[in-house]
Amino acid sequence: MSRILALAYGVASYLAFLASLLYAVGFVGDLLVPRSVDAGRPRSPMGVAVPVDLLLLGLFAVPHSVMARPWFKRRWTRFVPPPVERSTYVLTSSLLLGLLFWQWRPIPIVIWHIDNPVGRWLMGAIFWAGWALVLVSTFLIDHFDLFGLRQVYLHATGRPYTPIEFKTPGPYRYVRHPLMTGFLLAFWATPRMTAGHLLFAGATTVYILIALRFEERYLVGFHGERYEAYREQAGMLLPSLKSRKQ
Repeated sequence: MSRILALAYGVASYLAFLASLLYAVGFVGDLLVPRSVDAGRPRSPMGVAVPVDLLLLGLFAVPHSVMARPWFKRRWTRFVPPPVERSTYVLTSSLLLGLLFWQWRPIPIVIWHIDNPVGRWLMGAIFWAGWALVLVSTFLIDHFDLFGLRQVYLHATGRPYTPIEFKTPGPYRYVRHPLMTGFLLAFWATPRMTAGHLLFAGATTVYILIALRFEERYLVGFHGERYEAYREQAGMLLPSLKSRKQ
């Protein structure tokens, strides 16, 4: 029964992730959602909107980064069964994103606005290409392990968990973190950049750059010389000169 409950919990957490991801596309792109980065709540003075939005971003970023660190996982799994540790991480992140979407204060001051049809089309193409890169990148490294389904499935079937082997398929051959590259493309590509959108894109960019430093340190410690060689071959967010020559 505990294995069935763990599997159900993992599936529910995954569905929460899917819902938050789909809403994130609408939130950033201001598409088909009641509350987006640019619309949805009564206007707040900038002196209120900026600290509230930064607080919401911090409430997501800090747990999202801390809960992924090995030292936290070792302590956390004293209370949370290891098979559902990843699902709990996914669920927590999804709920915190939901809070951000719900309470975000738009700041409608326009920073840039592109009227040219070609320019608008180009920004839209980059936006959707970014989200496509995010999705494809997750499947290339094992989508279901990344979001906790593989762990609960193996537990439900009585098989031990084995870490995913190190591999560099597709864009990973040239960029170490194409998933984050996709997010950055999606966050920044807009024909109408408002102050609120700029705050969101800028803060998430800073968070990604900081979080990747910690992630790189962990990966070097886990994979050793193999990852060090990979760092020499591929750029962190953009292809390096060495990867372009290959």
